[in-house]
Amino acid sequence: MHSYTPIDDRTTHELARLCIERLATRTPLDRPRTPAELDDLAGATVRPEGIGADEAVRLWQDVLAPACLSVDHPRYLSFIPSAPTKAAAGFDMLVGATSVYGGSWLEGSGAVYAENQALRWIADLAGLPPQAGGVFVQGGTIGNLSALVAARESARHRVAQQHGCPPQRWAACVTAETHSSVKHALQIVMDVDVIEVPGDSRGRMTGVALREVVETLPADVRAGVFAVVATAGTTNLGVVDDIVGVAAVAREQGWWLHVDGAYGGAGLAASSVRHLFDGVEHADSFIVDPHKWLFAPFDSCALIYRDPVQARAAHTQTAGYLDPVTVDGEWNPSDFAVQLTRRARGLPFWFSLAVHGTDAYCAAVEHTLAVAREGRAIIDDRAHTRLLVEPDLSVLVFERIGWDADQYARWSSRILDEQLGFVTPTRHAGHVCTRFAVVNPLTTPEDLAQLVDSMHDVQP
Repeated sequence: MHSYTPIDDRTTHELARLCIERLATRTPLDRPRTPAELDDLAGATVRPEGIGADEAVRLWQDVLAPACLSVDHPRYLSFIPSAPTKAAAGFDMLVGATSVYGGSWLEGSGAVYAENQALRWIADLAGLPPQAGGVFVQGGTIGNLSALVAARESARHRVAQQHGCPPQRWAACVTAETHSSVKHALQIVMDVDVIEVPGDSRGRMTGVALREVVETLPADVRAGVFAVVATAGTTNLGVVDDIVGVAAVAREQGWWLHVDGAYGGAGLAASSVRHLFDGVEHADSFIVDPHKWLFAPFDSCALIYRDPVQARAAHTQTAGYLDPVTVDGEWNPSDFAVQLTRRARGLPFWFSLAVHGTDAYCAAVEHTLAVAREGRAIIDDRAHTRLLVEPDLSVLVFERIGWDADQYARWSSRILDEQLGFVTPTRHAGHVCTRFAVVNPLTTPEDLAQLVDSMHDVQP
Protein backbone atom coordinates (compact mmCIF):
# COMPACT_ATOMS: atom_id res chain seq x y z
CA MET A 1 0.00 0.00 0.00
CA HIS A 2 2.91 2.37 0.65
CA SER A 3 4.87 2.00 -2.56
CA TYR A 4 4.13 4.45 -5.35
CA THR A 5 2.84 2.21 -8.11
CA PRO A 6 1.56 2.99 -11.61
CA ILE A 7 -1.98 2.65 -10.19
CA ASP A 8 -1.16 5.19 -7.49
CA ASP A 9 0.23 7.52 -10.15
CA ARG A 10 -2.94 7.28 -12.23
CA THR A 11 -5.16 7.70 -9.17
CA THR A 12 -3.21 10.67 -7.85
CA HIS A 13 -3.42 12.45 -11.17
CA GLU A 14 -7.15 11.79 -11.32
CA LEU A 15 -7.64 13.14 -7.80
CA ALA A 16 -5.58 16.22 -8.68
CA ARG A 17 -7.73 16.70 -11.79
CA LEU A 18 -10.91 16.51 -9.71
CA CYS A 19 -9.51 18.99 -7.20
CA ILE A 20 -8.61 21.46 -9.93
CA GLU A 21 -12.00 20.99 -11.56
CA ARG A 22 -13.73 21.66 -8.22
CA LEU A 23 -11.70 24.84 -7.68
CA ALA A 24 -12.28 26.09 -11.21
CA THR A 25 -16.03 25.56 -11.50
CA ARG A 26 -19.11 26.80 -9.71
CA THR A 27 -20.64 23.66 -8.27
CA PRO A 28 -24.33 23.09 -7.54
CA LEU A 29 -25.62 23.24 -4.00
CA ASP A 30 -26.31 19.50 -4.08
CA ARG A 31 -28.46 17.88 -1.41
CA PRO A 32 -28.38 15.34 1.41
CA ARG A 33 -29.41 11.74 0.82
CA THR A 34 -31.07 9.33 3.22
CA PRO A 35 -29.13 6.32 4.53
CA ALA A 36 -31.40 4.07 2.45
CA GLU A 37 -30.65 6.03 -0.72
CA LEU A 38 -26.91 5.85 -0.11
CA ASP A 39 -27.18 2.14 0.63
CA ASP A 40 -28.85 1.66 -2.74
CA LEU A 41 -26.39 3.87 -4.64
CA ALA A 42 -23.12 3.00 -2.90
CA GLY A 43 -23.60 -0.15 -0.89
CA ALA A 44 -20.75 -1.61 1.14
CA THR A 45 -17.59 0.31 0.28
CA VAL A 46 -15.20 -1.14 2.86
CA ARG A 47 -14.55 -4.81 2.13
CA PRO A 48 -11.77 -7.28 2.93
CA GLU A 49 -10.64 -7.35 -0.69
CA GLY A 50 -11.12 -3.61 -1.34
CA ILE A 51 -13.02 -2.11 -4.25
CA GLY A 52 -10.05 -0.65 -6.12
CA ALA A 53 -9.04 2.93 -6.79
CA ASP A 54 -11.15 3.45 -9.89
CA GLU A 55 -14.36 2.35 -8.20
CA ALA A 56 -13.62 4.31 -5.01
CA VAL A 57 -13.04 7.48 -7.04
CA ARG A 58 -16.21 6.87 -9.05
CA LEU A 59 -18.31 6.33 -5.93
CA TRP A 60 -17.03 9.52 -4.36
CA GLN A 61 -17.48 11.63 -7.45
CA ASP A 62 -20.83 10.27 -8.62
CA VAL A 63 -22.58 9.31 -5.38
CA LEU A 64 -21.04 10.56 -2.14
CA ALA A 65 -19.79 14.04 -3.06
CA PRO A 66 -23.18 15.11 -4.50
CA ALA A 67 -24.73 14.08 -1.17
CA CYS A 68 -22.69 16.81 0.58
CA LEU A 69 -23.93 20.41 0.47
CA SER A 70 -21.52 22.90 -1.08
CA VAL A 71 -20.99 25.32 1.80
CA ASP A 72 -19.05 27.68 -0.47
CA HIS A 73 -22.02 28.15 -2.81
CA PRO A 74 -23.04 31.84 -2.96
CA ARG A 75 -26.60 31.02 -1.87
CA TYR A 76 -25.60 28.73 1.00
CA LEU A 77 -26.65 31.23 3.68
CA SER A 78 -27.50 29.04 6.68
CA PHE A 79 -25.51 28.53 9.88
CA ILE A 80 -22.15 30.19 9.11
CA PRO A 81 -20.96 29.28 5.58
CA SER A 82 -17.37 28.93 4.43
CA ALA A 83 -15.81 30.49 1.36
CA PRO A 84 -12.11 29.58 1.10
CA THR A 85 -9.98 31.36 -1.44
CA LYS A 86 -8.67 29.23 -4.27
CA ALA A 87 -5.16 29.77 -2.92
CA ALA A 88 -6.13 28.48 0.53
CA ALA A 89 -8.03 25.48 -0.80
CA GLY A 90 -5.24 24.63 -3.22
CA PHE A 91 -2.57 24.80 -0.54
CA ASP A 92 -4.70 22.58 1.68
CA MET A 93 -4.10 19.81 -0.85
CA LEU A 94 -0.36 20.21 -0.37
CA VAL A 95 -0.66 20.22 3.43
CA GLY A 96 -2.43 16.87 3.24
CA ALA A 97 0.05 15.40 0.79
CA THR A 98 3.16 16.39 2.78
CA SER A 99 2.05 15.00 6.17
CA VAL A 100 3.38 17.97 8.12
CA TYR A 101 3.15 17.46 11.88
CA GLY A 102 2.21 20.76 13.45
CA GLY A 103 2.39 19.97 17.15
CA SER A 104 5.99 20.90 17.92
CA TRP A 105 8.72 23.26 16.79
CA LEU A 106 11.16 20.34 16.57
CA GLU A 107 9.09 18.54 13.94
CA GLY A 108 7.42 21.42 12.12
CA SER A 109 9.33 24.64 12.71
CA GLY A 110 8.69 25.97 9.20
CA ALA A 111 4.96 25.36 9.48
CA VAL A 112 4.78 26.81 13.00
CA TYR A 113 6.74 29.90 11.90
CA ALA A 114 4.27 30.52 9.05
CA GLU A 115 1.21 29.92 11.23
CA ASN A 116 2.53 32.30 13.87
CA GLN A 117 2.79 35.09 11.30
CA ALA A 118 -0.88 34.61 10.44
CA LEU A 119 -1.75 34.61 14.16
CA ARG A 120 0.25 37.82 14.57
CA TRP A 121 -1.88 39.59 11.97
CA ILE A 122 -5.04 38.66 13.86
CA ALA A 123 -3.51 39.67 17.20
CA ASP A 124 -2.56 43.04 15.74
CA LEU A 125 -6.10 43.56 14.42
CA ALA A 126 -7.37 42.94 17.95
CA GLY A 127 -4.81 45.30 19.49
CA LEU A 128 -3.24 42.59 21.61
CA PRO A 129 0.33 43.12 22.91
CA PRO A 130 3.50 41.94 21.13
CA GLN A 131 3.88 38.87 23.37
CA ALA A 132 0.40 37.60 22.48
CA GLY A 133 0.27 34.31 20.64
CA GLY A 134 -1.39 30.96 20.42
CA VAL A 135 -2.34 28.22 18.03
CA PHE A 136 -4.72 27.17 15.29
CA VAL A 137 -7.13 24.53 16.60
CA GLN A 138 -9.94 22.53 15.03
CA GLY A 139 -12.75 25.02 15.57
CA GLY A 140 -14.46 27.35 17.99
CA THR A 141 -15.53 24.53 20.28
CA ILE A 142 -11.94 23.49 21.01
CA GLY A 143 -10.79 27.11 21.00
CA ASN A 144 -13.35 28.15 23.61
CA LEU A 145 -12.73 25.06 25.73
CA SER A 146 -8.95 25.49 25.66
CA ALA A 147 -9.17 29.17 26.58
CA LEU A 148 -11.52 28.49 29.49
CA VAL A 149 -9.33 25.64 30.77
CA ALA A 150 -6.41 28.08 30.79
CA ALA A 151 -8.59 30.65 32.55
CA ARG A 152 -9.56 28.26 35.33
CA GLU A 153 -5.98 27.07 35.77
CA SER A 154 -4.86 30.68 36.06
CA ALA A 155 -7.50 31.28 38.74
CA ARG A 156 -6.41 28.18 40.65
CA HIS A 157 -2.80 29.32 40.54
CA ARG A 158 -3.73 32.79 41.77
CA VAL A 159 -5.74 31.39 44.69
CA ALA A 160 -2.85 29.09 45.62
CA GLN A 161 -0.37 31.98 45.54
CA GLN A 162 -2.62 33.94 47.86
CA HIS A 163 -2.82 30.92 50.20
CA GLY A 164 -6.57 30.98 49.88
CA CYS A 165 -9.06 28.16 49.74
CA PRO A 166 -10.45 27.26 46.33
CA PRO A 167 -14.18 27.89 45.95
CA GLN A 168 -16.67 25.08 46.34
CA ARG A 169 -17.72 25.61 42.72
CA TRP A 170 -16.11 27.48 39.84
CA ALA A 171 -18.39 29.61 37.65
CA ALA A 172 -18.31 31.76 34.51
CA CYS A 173 -20.65 34.45 33.17
CA VAL A 174 -22.37 34.16 29.77
CA THR A 175 -25.61 35.27 28.09
CA ALA A 176 -28.43 33.42 26.36
CA GLU A 177 -26.81 34.24 23.01
CA THR A 178 -23.40 32.87 24.01
CA HIS A 179 -22.50 30.03 21.67
CA SER A 180 -23.67 26.59 22.72
CA SER A 181 -20.09 25.30 22.63
CA VAL A 182 -19.13 27.64 25.46
CA LYS A 183 -21.93 26.46 27.72
CA HIS A 184 -21.23 22.84 26.84
CA ALA A 185 -17.53 23.28 27.58
CA LEU A 186 -18.25 24.87 30.96
CA GLN A 187 -21.08 22.66 32.19
CA ILE A 188 -20.43 19.26 30.67
CA VAL A 189 -16.69 19.10 30.01
CA MET A 190 -15.31 21.28 32.82
CA ASP A 191 -18.13 20.81 35.39
CA VAL A 192 -18.32 24.56 35.93
CA ASP A 193 -21.44 26.52 36.84
CA VAL A 194 -22.87 28.96 34.29
CA ILE A 195 -24.19 32.33 35.41
CA GLU A 196 -26.45 33.77 32.71
CA VAL A 197 -26.45 37.54 32.38
CA PRO A 198 -29.63 38.97 30.81
CA GLY A 199 -29.01 40.38 27.36
CA ASP A 200 -30.32 43.72 26.14
CA SER A 201 -33.03 44.07 23.50
CA ARG A 202 -30.68 42.54 20.90
CA GLY A 203 -29.29 39.87 23.20
CA ARG A 204 -26.01 41.70 23.91
CA MET A 205 -24.17 41.34 27.19
CA THR A 206 -23.53 44.81 28.61
CA GLY A 207 -21.21 45.94 31.38
CA VAL A 208 -24.18 47.41 33.24
CA ALA A 209 -26.12 44.13 33.25
CA LEU A 210 -23.01 42.13 34.18
CA ARG A 211 -22.31 44.41 37.13
CA GLU A 212 -25.93 44.16 38.32
CA VAL A 213 -25.76 40.36 38.25
CA VAL A 214 -22.44 40.36 40.11
CA GLU A 215 -23.84 42.55 42.86
CA THR A 216 -26.71 40.14 43.48
CA LEU A 217 -24.56 37.01 43.71
CA PRO A 218 -24.03 35.41 47.13
CA ALA A 219 -20.46 35.88 48.33
CA ASP A 220 -19.56 32.20 47.98
CA VAL A 221 -20.85 32.10 44.39
CA ARG A 222 -19.06 35.32 43.46
CA ALA A 223 -15.83 33.90 44.85
CA GLY A 224 -16.04 31.08 42.33
CA VAL A 225 -16.40 33.24 39.22
CA PHE A 226 -13.16 33.03 37.24
CA ALA A 227 -14.16 34.20 33.75
CA VAL A 228 -16.65 36.09 31.65
CA VAL A 229 -17.26 35.29 27.98
CA ALA A 230 -18.09 38.16 25.65
CA THR A 231 -19.19 37.42 22.09
CA ALA A 232 -17.89 39.40 19.12
CA GLY A 233 -20.62 38.46 16.67
CA THR A 234 -23.21 36.01 17.95
CA THR A 235 -23.89 33.08 15.65
CA ASN A 236 -27.66 33.42 15.47
CA LEU A 237 -28.08 37.20 15.46
CA GLY A 238 -24.64 38.49 14.48
CA VAL A 239 -24.48 41.16 17.19
CA VAL A 240 -21.44 42.21 19.21
CA ASP A 241 -21.49 42.42 23.00
CA ASP A 242 -20.52 45.56 24.90
CA ILE A 243 -16.92 44.42 25.14
CA VAL A 244 -15.69 47.70 26.65
CA GLY A 245 -18.20 47.50 29.50
CA VAL A 246 -17.72 43.78 30.07
CA ALA A 247 -13.94 44.20 30.10
CA ALA A 248 -14.19 46.94 32.74
CA VAL A 249 -16.15 44.65 35.07
CA ALA A 250 -13.73 41.78 34.44
CA ARG A 251 -10.78 43.96 35.42
CA GLU A 252 -12.55 45.17 38.57
CA GLN A 253 -13.31 41.61 39.63
CA GLY A 254 -10.00 40.08 38.58
CA TRP A 255 -11.70 37.74 36.10
CA TRP A 256 -10.34 36.30 32.87
CA LEU A 257 -11.99 37.92 29.82
CA HIS A 258 -12.50 35.53 26.93
CA VAL A 259 -13.86 36.97 23.67
CA ASP A 260 -15.52 34.51 21.31
CA GLY A 261 -15.20 35.97 17.82
CA ALA A 262 -15.48 32.65 15.99
CA TYR A 263 -17.78 34.16 13.36
CA GLY A 264 -17.70 37.90 13.89
CA GLY A 265 -14.07 38.46 14.82
CA ALA A 266 -13.22 38.77 11.14
CA GLY A 267 -15.01 42.11 11.27
CA LEU A 268 -11.89 43.49 12.94
CA ALA A 269 -10.48 43.69 9.39
CA ALA A 270 -13.23 46.07 8.25
CA SER A 271 -12.85 49.72 9.17
CA SER A 272 -16.60 50.32 8.83
CA VAL A 273 -17.36 48.10 11.85
CA ARG A 274 -14.06 48.07 13.76
CA HIS A 275 -15.49 50.34 16.46
CA LEU A 276 -17.96 47.63 17.46
CA PHE A 277 -15.05 45.58 18.76
CA ASP A 278 -13.61 48.24 21.04
CA GLY A 279 -12.48 46.58 24.25
CA VAL A 280 -11.23 43.38 22.61
CA GLU A 281 -7.71 44.64 23.25
CA HIS A 282 -8.34 43.83 26.94
CA ALA A 283 -9.09 40.16 26.24
CA ASP A 284 -7.05 37.51 28.00
CA SER A 285 -7.98 35.12 25.20
CA PHE A 286 -9.66 35.57 21.85
CA ILE A 287 -10.77 33.25 19.06
CA VAL A 288 -11.75 33.73 15.42
CA ASP A 289 -12.41 31.00 12.86
CA PRO A 290 -10.70 31.68 9.51
CA HIS A 291 -12.86 28.92 8.02
CA LYS A 292 -15.87 31.16 8.55
CA TRP A 293 -15.34 34.77 7.42
CA LEU A 294 -11.60 34.81 6.70
CA PHE A 295 -11.76 32.57 3.66
CA ALA A 296 -9.87 29.47 4.81
CA PRO A 297 -10.95 25.83 4.38
CA PHE A 298 -12.21 23.70 7.25
CA ASP A 299 -11.02 23.32 9.95
CA SER A 300 -9.22 26.31 11.40
CA CYS A 301 -9.75 28.38 14.55
CA ALA A 302 -7.19 30.94 15.67
CA LEU A 303 -6.84 30.88 19.46
CA ILE A 304 -4.76 33.76 20.82
CA TYR A 305 -3.73 34.48 24.40
CA ARG A 306 -2.65 37.82 25.82
CA ASP A 307 -0.09 35.96 27.94
CA PRO A 308 0.80 32.61 26.35
CA VAL A 309 2.78 31.65 29.45
CA GLN A 310 -0.51 31.14 31.30
CA ALA A 311 -1.83 28.94 28.52
CA ARG A 312 1.34 26.89 28.42
CA ALA A 313 1.09 26.26 32.17
CA ALA A 314 -2.40 24.83 31.66
CA HIS A 315 -1.86 22.77 28.52
CA THR A 316 1.71 21.47 28.31
CA GLN A 317 1.77 17.68 28.55
CA THR A 318 4.75 15.93 30.09
CA ALA A 319 6.05 12.41 29.52
CA GLY A 320 9.45 10.82 29.03
CA TYR A 321 8.99 10.46 25.31
CA LEU A 322 7.99 14.14 25.06
CA ASP A 323 11.20 15.45 26.66
CA PRO A 324 12.81 16.18 23.26
CA VAL A 325 9.96 18.56 22.31
CA THR A 326 9.27 20.24 25.67
CA VAL A 327 12.28 22.52 25.36
CA ASP A 328 12.31 25.98 26.93
CA GLY A 329 12.23 28.73 24.36
CA GLU A 330 10.60 26.67 21.61
CA TRP A 331 7.06 27.43 20.45
CA ASN A 332 5.11 24.18 20.51
CA PRO A 333 1.50 24.63 19.34
CA SER A 334 0.44 21.60 21.36
CA ASP A 335 1.24 23.59 24.52
CA PHE A 336 -1.64 26.01 23.99
CA ALA A 337 -4.78 23.91 23.61
CA VAL A 338 -6.51 20.65 24.44
CA GLN A 339 -4.58 18.65 21.86
CA LEU A 340 -1.27 16.94 21.19
CA THR A 341 -1.31 15.39 17.73
CA ARG A 342 -2.03 18.27 15.42
CA ARG A 343 -2.42 18.93 11.71
CA ALA A 344 -0.84 22.22 10.59
CA ARG A 345 -4.32 23.54 9.95
CA GLY A 346 -3.34 27.21 9.88
CA LEU A 347 -1.12 26.83 6.81
CA PRO A 348 -3.80 27.24 4.11
CA PHE A 349 -4.88 30.52 5.77
CA TRP A 350 -1.26 31.69 6.00
CA PHE A 351 -0.64 30.82 2.33
CA SER A 352 -3.66 32.79 1.16
CA LEU A 353 -2.66 35.78 3.32
CA ALA A 354 0.85 35.63 1.90
CA VAL A 355 -0.41 35.35 -1.67
CA HIS A 356 -3.10 38.04 -1.61
CA GLY A 357 -1.98 40.37 1.15
CA THR A 358 -3.96 41.62 4.12
CA ASP A 359 -5.41 44.57 2.17
CA ALA A 360 -7.30 42.13 -0.05
CA TYR A 361 -8.70 40.41 3.03
CA CYS A 362 -9.90 43.70 4.48
CA ALA A 363 -11.55 44.59 1.17
CA ALA A 364 -13.28 41.20 0.94
CA VAL A 365 -14.75 41.49 4.44
CA GLU A 366 -15.93 45.03 3.66
CA HIS A 367 -17.54 43.77 0.47
CA THR A 368 -19.59 41.14 2.28
CA LEU A 369 -20.72 43.77 4.77
CA ALA A 370 -21.84 45.98 1.89
CA VAL A 371 -23.81 43.09 0.37
CA ALA A 372 -25.45 42.41 3.75
CA ARG A 373 -26.47 46.08 3.99
CA GLU A 374 -28.06 45.86 0.54
CA GLY A 375 -29.79 42.67 1.68
CA ARG A 376 -31.22 44.54 4.64
CA ALA A 377 -32.59 47.17 2.25
CA ILE A 378 -34.21 44.42 0.15
CA ILE A 379 -35.90 42.95 3.24
CA ASP A 380 -37.12 46.42 4.28
CA ASP A 381 -38.42 47.11 0.78
CA ARG A 382 -40.59 43.99 0.49
CA ALA A 383 -44.08 44.12 1.97
CA HIS A 384 -44.01 40.43 2.90
CA THR A 385 -40.80 40.47 4.99
CA ARG A 386 -39.75 42.28 8.14
CA LEU A 387 -36.30 42.68 9.70
CA LEU A 388 -36.32 41.50 13.33
CA VAL A 389 -32.88 42.50 14.63
CA GLU A 390 -30.84 45.57 13.80
CA PRO A 391 -27.70 43.99 12.28
CA ASP A 392 -24.19 44.71 13.50
CA LEU A 393 -22.31 42.59 10.97
CA SER A 394 -23.38 40.32 8.11
CA VAL A 395 -26.21 38.26 9.64
CA LEU A 396 -29.76 39.32 8.74
CA VAL A 397 -32.58 37.94 10.90
CA PHE A 398 -36.03 38.45 9.42
CA GLU A 399 -39.51 37.00 9.15
CA ARG A 400 -41.91 36.22 6.35
CA ILE A 401 -44.95 37.97 7.76
CA GLY A 402 -47.70 35.54 8.65
CA TRP A 403 -45.75 32.30 8.37
CA ASP A 404 -45.62 29.54 10.96
CA ALA A 405 -42.88 26.97 11.55
CA ASP A 406 -44.31 24.50 9.03
CA GLN A 407 -44.37 27.10 6.25
CA TYR A 408 -40.76 28.07 6.88
CA ALA A 409 -39.75 24.40 6.80
CA ARG A 410 -41.61 23.77 3.52
CA TRP A 411 -40.05 26.83 1.91
CA SER A 412 -36.58 25.82 3.06
CA SER A 413 -37.04 22.34 1.58
CA ARG A 414 -38.45 23.71 -1.66
CA ILE A 415 -35.63 26.12 -2.41
CA LEU A 416 -33.08 23.38 -1.73
CA ASP A 417 -34.93 20.93 -3.96
CA GLU A 418 -34.94 23.58 -6.69
CA GLN A 419 -31.23 24.29 -6.02
CA LEU A 420 -32.14 27.94 -5.48
CA GLY A 421 -30.45 28.21 -2.10
CA PHE A 422 -29.90 26.74 1.35
CA VAL A 423 -31.62 28.80 4.03
CA THR A 424 -32.98 27.19 7.20
CA PRO A 425 -35.39 28.45 9.85
CA THR A 426 -34.18 29.71 13.21
CA ARG A 427 -35.72 31.16 16.35
CA HIS A 428 -35.62 34.63 17.83
CA ALA A 429 -37.55 35.81 20.91
CA GLY A 430 -39.45 32.54 20.92
CA HIS A 431 -40.70 32.84 17.34
CA VAL A 432 -39.67 30.93 14.23
CA CYS A 433 -38.05 33.09 11.58
CA THR A 434 -35.11 32.81 9.21
CA ARG A 435 -31.71 34.40 8.60
CA PHE A 436 -29.03 35.06 6.02
CA ALA A 437 -25.36 34.74 6.98
CA VAL A 438 -23.33 36.55 4.32
CA VAL A 439 -19.63 35.65 4.43
CA ASN A 440 -19.00 34.66 0.81
CA PRO A 441 -17.66 37.48 -1.39
CA LEU A 442 -19.36 35.79 -4.37
CA THR A 443 -22.82 36.28 -2.82
CA THR A 444 -24.60 39.18 -4.52
CA PRO A 445 -27.57 41.37 -3.61
CA GLU A 446 -29.36 39.70 -6.51
CA ASP A 447 -28.90 36.32 -4.79
CA LEU A 448 -30.52 37.69 -1.65
CA ALA A 449 -33.35 39.34 -3.57
CA GLN A 450 -34.09 36.10 -5.40
CA LEU A 451 -34.43 34.23 -2.11
CA VAL A 452 -36.55 36.92 -0.45
CA ASP A 453 -38.83 37.08 -3.47
CA SER A 454 -39.22 33.29 -3.47
CA MET A 455 -41.14 33.70 -0.21
CA HIS A 456 -43.72 35.97 -1.82
CA ASP A 457 -45.57 33.50 -3.98
CA VAL A 458 -46.25 31.08 -1.11
CA GLN A 459 -49.20 32.51 0.79
CA PRO A 460 -49.28 32.16 4.59
